[in-house]
Amino acid sequence: MIVKVRVIPNCEDNEVVSRIGSVLRVKICAAAADLKINLLLRDYLSEFFEVPSKMVNIIRGAKGREKTVEITGKTEEQLKNVLDSIP
Repeated sequence: MIVKVRVIPNCEDNEVVSRIGSVLRVKICAAAADLKINLLLRDYLSEFFEVPSKMVNIIRGAKGREKTVEITGKTEEQLKNVLDSIP
C-alpha cells in the first residue's frame, strides 16, 4: 500500500494526528533537519501498522516533510482497516 505522509517535527510524542483524505499527518520527535527523522518515521509506522520495519520504505520525499511511503507485509485490506481507524 502506498501512503502519503505529512511529517510534523519537534513534537513530544510520536503519533498519527489525523488523516486528511489519503494523507496521514504524523508527529515525530526529531528536528526537521535531523537525518534520523526518516528512521524514526519508518520505525513508528512499522509499529503503527504492526509490520516489521523493513516492510516500510520511503520511496519519495526523503528530504522533505511530505513523503510517499510504501507499506508491505500485510494484505491491502488489513492496512486499509488500520487507516480507516484514524479519525
